[in-house]
Amino acid sequence: MPIRRFGGHRSLVSQNPKLSYGFTKMNVSRSGYRVFSSNSTAACTELAKKITERLGVELGKSVVYQESNSETRVDVKESVRGQDIFIIQTIPRDVNTAIMELLVMAYALKTSCAKNIIGVIPYFPYSKQCKMRKRGSIVCKLLSSMLAKAGLTHIITMDLHQKEIQGFFTFPVDNLRASPFLIQYIQEEIPDYRNAIIVAKSPSAAKRAQSYAERLRLGLAVIHGEAHQSESDMADGRNSPPLSRTTTGHTGLELPLMMAKEKPPITVVGDVGGRIAIIIDDIIDDVGDFVAAAEILKERGAYKIYIMATHGLLSAEAPRLIEESAIDEVVVTNTVPHEVQKLQCPKIKTVDVSMILAEAIRRIHNGESMAYLFRNIALDD
Repeated sequence: MPIRRFGGHRSLVSQNPKLSYGFTKMNVSRSGYRVFSSNSTAACTELAKKITERLGVELGKSVVYQESNSETRVDVKESVRGQDIFIIQTIPRDVNTAIMELLVMAYALKTSCAKNIIGVIPYFPYSKQCKMRKRGSIVCKLLSSMLAKAGLTHIITMDLHQKEIQGFFTFPVDNLRASPFLIQYIQEEIPDYRNAIIVAKSPSAAKRAQSYAERLRLGLAVIHGEAHQSESDMADGRNSPPLSRTTTGHTGLELPLMMAKEKPPITVVGDVGGRIAIIIDDIIDDVGDFVAAAEILKERGAYKIYIMATHGLLSAEAPRLIEESAIDEVVVTNTVPHEVQKLQCPKIKTVDVSMILAEAIRRIHNGESMAYLFRNIALDD
């Protein structure tokens, strides 16, 4: 074994390729990682605890709280220099406070020299505001810019309301799917599910419902029509400038007369008579549409009605309305805390998705492929 000298010190350099490989691997070994929760409420840390238990690590030491004037304060109690940091943020009813907690913690970790800051946000807030409506704004795009500015370098989320939202970000976004867990629930927990039919509560939800129907080898039905008043189009600026103003010169362009929209009554495309109806959607918040859909399905002969959704926001009077409706069961995942709603309505059931979130964290830290988590996933999920 030859001996070489470096700066007056003697070192042994082996010509054995195995020893040389081991020396190289030691130099490029990946640094450690920490998992933090940026929630100030105990109910929102339950998912973070389940994820860390599956990973076999302890939850990072930090304190997140509100000052007397409602300002958010974050204190990180351990060193994060040069490490991969995963921030788990579940979104409670107070959405804006949760967003501020995430931003402040991400910035605190950034200024503490963390190597990478990955946000684990199972339900991405403001995801419904991803399109321009009249003189509004695309708030989802604004939020993505704020997260990047705060220091996030990667995001793990689940079932974005629109997949195109990933294009708002300047860093990678892993949009995981809850469909395998919900399909497993259907197969194991719904008796005689072979006699079921998958229902889309609107034509826009038909692609997602069709994906479930194809994998479960079931039929498909679509509810067409509106049960609620749509947004008014009267204040769209068609009378601006006022008609009384006199103008000289160019008189302006005369637009063709637009026919008024006529909302069709609710109808069901497909036979649901004597079947179990399973309504598929990504978010269940204001349950008015679901309650109206359940009544229509009951009238058409469905004898049991299930609602399957990834994110159970269940705001306002949702638990009471579900309990008093024709809906037999509402199945959601634990991406959003809803323990209070479950106490108010026994029809609400929960599916745990902490396993796939923990596996995503492990794979990202180890530099492994994420393709395994998307096997058996259809494009329309």
